[in-house]
Amino acid sequence: MSSYAVKEAFLTLQGEGRQAGRRAVFVRFAGCNLWSGREVDRATAVCRFCDTDFVGIDGDGGGRFADAAALAGHARRLWGEAAGAVPYVVLTGGEPLLQVDAALIDAFHAADFEIAVETNGTLPVPDGIDWICVSPKAGSATVQTRGDELKLVWPQPGTDLDAIERWDFAHFLIQPMDDPAYEANRDAAVALVMRRPKWRLTLQSHKLLGLR
Repeated sequence: MSSYAVKEAFLTLQGEGRQAGRRAVFVRFAGCNLWSGREVDRATAVCRFCDTDFVGIDGDGGGRFADAAALAGHARRLWGEAAGAVPYVVLTGGEPLLQVDAALIDAFHAADFEIAVETNGTLPVPDGIDWICVSPKAGSATVQTRGDELKLVWPQPGTDLDAIERWDFAHFLIQPMDDPAYEANRDAAVALVMRRPKWRLTLQSHKLLGLR
């Protein structure tokens, strides 16, 4: 039986990608395989631009959950009694696939959730996930090359767009990197879509709305 380390869990709107605007419970798992999450390690990490705190289990709604049923029940309580839609949970991180397993997928389905995952693609997605979003990072080895949406944070020097466009995804999305050069990154993302119309622009609408 596995336990699960969760940085935070909360009810919000999905802010990015093809599911943007959808009511969702976010479960952010602690830990990542491309950066320790500590600022002292950022300069030597594979992924150096992460804007998320995934260290520890001390966030709102976070903690260590003894088993899959406990975590699924926690998410179901966060969803509440809202009617008219299938409950939707987004498993994110950090890198959620360091912890997500068959028992947890079964437990979320037993709690009536549709399950989405946001992953860097360096680990294979287990069977049973309903919506797969892969956000590849330059310098890492992507093994999950199929899914529902490919969300590429831009710019990332060293990215092979031609190779990525041969991967098996229903949607190819470009998201401007949120750093001090954001306006230039946004313009570069727009220019990429104009040049390569296979891609669509996605923005972090939750930040624009002041949501988590």
